[in-house]
Amino acid sequence: MDKETVKGDGGHSAGMTSNDTPQLPDPRVQPTMTVPEAGSYLRLKKAAAYNAARRGEIPVITVGRRLLVPTVKFRALLGLEGAPARDDAAA
Repeated sequence: MDKETVKGDGGHSAGMTSNDTPQLPDPRVQPTMTVPEAGSYLRLKKAAAYNAARRGEIPVITVGRRLLVPTVKFRALLGLEGAPARDDAAA
């Protein structure tokens, strides 16, 4: 069976393959993500993701009225500390 992208809320890619391996963004490339995007990795609907952020269950920073999820802190929450290893580090 080929890897297929599992669709999250609203038909957007949830960033997971059919074997449930998270494909989170690299914090060096994408330092923040939206609350709904972070919620999609947890398979939460938009409202549930914002409720979790308000309760402090999803780490957020506030920029004006906008809530953003720091990618590094979100990866740490999931036990994926820091940035993924670089492929070119061995070269």
